[in-house]
Amino acid sequence: MLLHQIACWLSFGTAALAATIPRDPSVQQGSPVIVERQATTTTPVPDGECTNGPRTRNCWSKGFSIATDFDAKSPPAGKTVTYNLVITNTTLDPDGSGPRLAMLINGTYPGPTLRASWGDTLVINVKSELQHNGTGIHWHGVRQLNSCQHDGVGGVTECPIAPGHTRQYVFKCTQFGTTWYHSHWSAQYGDGVVGTLIIDGPATANYDEDLGVMPITDWYNKPAFELNEQAQLSRTGPPVPNNILVNGMHKSKGGKGEYYKLKVQKGKKYRVRLINTAVDSVFHVSFDGHPFTVITSDFVPIKPFVATQLTLNIGQRYDVVINANQTVGNYWARVAVGTDCGDNEIIDAGIPMGAILQYEGAPDAEPTSTGVEMRTSCVDETNLVPFVPNTVPSSIVPQNELALNHVQDATTNNLFRWTIDGSPQVVNWTQPSLKTTLEQGPDYGNHSNVYEIATKDNWYLWWIQTRTFIPLPHPIHLHGHDFYIVGKGSGVWDGNTAGLTFNNPTRRDTATLPAGGYLLLAFPADNPGVWVMHCHIAWHAAQGLSVQFLERKNEISQAIGNRDEFNRGCQEWAEYWRPGNHPYEQTDSGL
Repeated sequence: MLLHQIACWLSFGTAALAATIPRDPSVQQGSPVIVERQATTTTPVPDGECTNGPRTRNCWSKGFSIATDFDAKSPPAGKTVTYNLVITNTTLDPDGSGPRLAMLINGTYPGPTLRASWGDTLVINVKSELQHNGTGIHWHGVRQLNSCQHDGVGGVTECPIAPGHTRQYVFKCTQFGTTWYHSHWSAQYGDGVVGTLIIDGPATANYDEDLGVMPITDWYNKPAFELNEQAQLSRTGPPVPNNILVNGMHKSKGGKGEYYKLKVQKGKKYRVRLINTAVDSVFHVSFDGHPFTVITSDFVPIKPFVATQLTLNIGQRYDVVINANQTVGNYWARVAVGTDCGDNEIIDAGIPMGAILQYEGAPDAEPTSTGVEMRTSCVDETNLVPFVPNTVPSSIVPQNELALNHVQDATTNNLFRWTIDGSPQVVNWTQPSLKTTLEQGPDYGNHSNVYEIATKDNWYLWWIQTRTFIPLPHPIHLHGHDFYIVGKGSGVWDGNTAGLTFNNPTRRDTATLPAGGYLLLAFPADNPGVWVMHCHIAWHAAQGLSVQFLERKNEISQAIGNRDEFNRGCQEWAEYWRPGNHPYEQTDSGL
């Protein structure tokens, strides 16, 4: 029996850096550009006395509004908000197709929605009651300014939480908007260790009420750990999902289950927070008869625009405002799969896909509404202009590329591995990269894929280039930062900077590398830490498609401060992950 399948059933679940910087043989080097980050704000609403309300959503508090660049200006001091999360082994049957093994947070799927406000400090106590799995929680898109040790990535910023133990995550909400949290331990979030997070703040459009989160995922009738092992051995690609879920609900191929309902009152405007929390699917979302105003992409407020459909790759979020101004009734909130790069068994089952937008006073019935023709593509939205403009220095040009390729050969038991510059990343759960850094260790180990960015506040440009003959799009997610998308395209980038966007480019934390193409991402070294950048397709991350940025390593120890929680977690993990004390070994990247 496959090792991770055993575990699941047992658990019931670059560029060259200046030569003056000493080179660590296990660390790749990046080239800085000595230009300070520039931030400008223009808006008719000043950072003055400003109270947030249905007609003044651009306001927040004295000195802070939608015009504030939250990376350049510290948010207001807020309250401390505490949550307790418990991860357990259980079963789950969200669509009536039959129960399967799962791991859930506080017994629900998705896990509880956590909520705080801009400037608050979140304290989340996570207890693992899993029997034979490590775990940990990553707060997707949260900048973790000077709190790298709370990023929640086993083998990178922490040792995994050992069974029966706890971990406390503490971080300040320096951004605002919508995101999600999930396990970063192998493919575990595909088995249910996932939830949503709202950080309240100002907005670029007005609305009356907040309908909260609408997370969308693919769903498999078999455990993710079992499928992950199969995907690593496959020559024909990953497994096909059996269904989709909207906020944990959907009809199955057999017509069982229920649709999620968004309930509205005629005459009001509603904020809806769309999140793609999938394992391996691009989604398109539309609301029949209800064009909507898009106000954020990921955590970044954007200049509002009206759309009838949005594309979300894995990890991406959009906040939209819907005007409930149609005839009282039921309308489809449609979800379609990006079939240009994936599939789902529910597509051919004759079952409408999505959720129901239900007006107050409408009968309890499925809609008969019609809508726009749904897309099949797997490319990102392009009409995304950050509300607070920033400029990327046009002098940054990479001297090398991050070459994305793959290997599969008999010397690795035919395991499929994605590689960057010829190496799949494989983490060491017992010796995470942050631990090596704090101990001033000389070597991060084979397949660590560490790239150093050393110069404080200077800009770095990373050229991700597809070199494999497998033409797949990849949702690239960066921890610890938003990045600026200065260029992307099909084929191989020719190195010409004339067509790149340096003046207020799209800014977010997850963007799609075009199939067979390239992606040019820029960000400043303004957050000391060890930060992963990886493909957010769970199977691809497990197959090694990731790198680590070692940012201002000599400042990390001072930035993170107290290490007691970090050290305790590694001691507990080392005691658990000793020979003969666990029923399986690490068989994938560990991410």
